[in-house]
Amino acid sequence: MRKLFGAVITTLALSACEPAPPPESKAVPSLASSKELVVLVRNGSTSFYVDQEGKYAGLEYDLVTRFAEEIGVKVRFEVVPRYDEIFPKLAAHEAHLAVGVLKREAPGISYGPDYQPVQPVLVYHAENDPPKTLTDAIGQDKLVMVAAQHVPAIGKQLPRGVHPNWHADDHHDTEELVEKVAQGLIDYAVVDAHGAKVAKHYYPDVDIAMEIGKPQSLAWAITHEEGLQKKVNTFFDKVRKDGTLSRLLDRYYGHSNRLQQVDAAEFLSRRLTILPKYRHLFIEAGEKYGIDWRMLAALGYQESHWDPYATSPFGVRGIMMLTTNTADLLGVDDRLDPKQSIMGGAKYLAKLKELIPARIAEPDRTWLAFASYNIGSAHLEDARILAARLKRNPDSWTDLKATLPLLRNAEYFSTLKYGYARGGETVIFVENLRSYYDILARFEPPAYTMFPPFNERVSVANPEGVRLSIDAPTAAPAH
Repeated sequence: MRKLFGAVITTLALSACEPAPPPESKAVPSLASSKELVVLVRNGSTSFYVDQEGKYAGLEYDLVTRFAEEIGVKVRFEVVPRYDEIFPKLAAHEAHLAVGVLKREAPGISYGPDYQPVQPVLVYHAENDPPKTLTDAIGQDKLVMVAAQHVPAIGKQLPRGVHPNWHADDHHDTEELVEKVAQGLIDYAVVDAHGAKVAKHYYPDVDIAMEIGKPQSLAWAITHEEGLQKKVNTFFDKVRKDGTLSRLLDRYYGHSNRLQQVDAAEFLSRRLTILPKYRHLFIEAGEKYGIDWRMLAALGYQESHWDPYATSPFGVRGIMMLTTNTADLLGVDDRLDPKQSIMGGAKYLAKLKELIPARIAEPDRTWLAFASYNIGSAHLEDARILAARLKRNPDSWTDLKATLPLLRNAEYFSTLKYGYARGGETVIFVENLRSYYDILARFEPPAYTMFPPFNERVSVANPEGVRLSIDAPTAAPAH
């Protein structure tokens, strides 16, 4: 996902809104004849990427694969490095769909329903004073990069004429542009708010100065393939009504506002100063119990900030904050010994995960196991029973986030087997942990290289070799 800082920069002008001439046609066969849906997609840390477990993931990936399954076809993703290549390719019928785009007038292209609001924002380095208006930023001797999809919106907000410090960037995703601001390579970037909030976890020195223009919405761009528009409309109507869309949005964005910038900064600092002492132990425990070591490290930080002598008023101790009873059950003699604590915590998490019903898919299975680590499997089961009563999905972490806090309400806990529990604290526990894990996945490599498993129903074409994994290529070695 991380590419070298582009050498090609297009000056922002009104002409930047116009699509380039279509290249030589490589039209795909009709969907009816090929039974393979060809989809144009850009890689990004929430849209389409290779995740921490070496699997394809992202909001667009999840939506498209569900859609393809719904209409009974295979799917082939084509990774498009530059946003402004999408519409010429689609107009030339080189694909059936383009996903995660903002609507623009283009011949031969229609659009499916809006499914995610997008608000362009200006981000800046928090050590500096933010500009008060967009005109203030223009008037300064600063370098500003605008994500290509937001060029039309920015053009409407600026006085006519070319401003040499404003440039359209068609080579980097939101996270990369935020990273450039954090590194001081550029002064400002215009990106979408959702992506900026996620990226702030990894680059806490960057903040949002202002919103620019009105919110827009993502949609799927569709060629004039017979019946495809109707199928897309029907699909989105269904995933809205059954809650699938809201759960997917929560999966990729739901925890983006949980972690405060000061907490993210402290975590990044301790990653460099404290984690190296215990990294090998987390890796060893992860290999023994089949858990991503970064997941265990995130759990250890959420529990104790990697303090081997941490002790709570309730008697839990050590890096993984084990109770006396749990330590005895796991065979941990000394909870203050880092190796015993980490091994014990990993073993306990693995046992809790085994108790989660096998039908529950990832990542919900892991998030429920973390919730159980914090609140106990009995109270978690109460929350799942309550979710079912309230006609929510007891297998979905998104739905359980709404029911867990109700366990401290007598109206609800009095009707459940295990009674009162501080479920709201469990929600905060898991959401913070998810954020810490995401950060580690960006900056710490896995213990071993993972590749997306073969799927006969899904293929990916990446002709320009765009890097799709989310971990940084310059991350510190694991050993």
